[in-house]
Amino acid sequence: MPMRTPAPRAASSDRQLMAAACLFRGLSEPNRLAIVQHLTRGEHRVVDLVDHLGLAQSTVSEHLACLRDCGLVTVRPEGRASWYCLSRPELFDLLTAAESFLAATGEQVVLCVTAEAVTPKRGSLR
Repeated sequence: MPMRTPAPRAASSDRQLMAAACLFRGLSEPNRLAIVQHLTRGEHRVVDLVDHLGLAQSTVSEHLACLRDCGLVTVRPEGRASWYCLSRPELFDLLTAAESFLAATGEQVVLCVTAEAVTPKRGSLR
């Protein structure tokens, strides 16, 4: 039986895949994911997130910068404070879907040797 050659992907499909990969990369670090989960409750200042997560202010700020770069959070200055919130309400739906998926497959994801090989080392911000 002859082998079928897969049809080439369109350039727009490649861009969409790259955008999706960047989105998931932004959510791939546990502390960034914890920040996003906390922001589902509403706006927070860096100091609020520092208190909640128990991380250094500089670490929280770097994670927020990454999340801003990914378009996942926005910042609203107010006086000397900056208030962070989710940029899109659909992000909450994505997190809910991910939690459902993990409830069904969590053990498989945790035990996945391939995922472990590409996971950044602990302490790496990006």
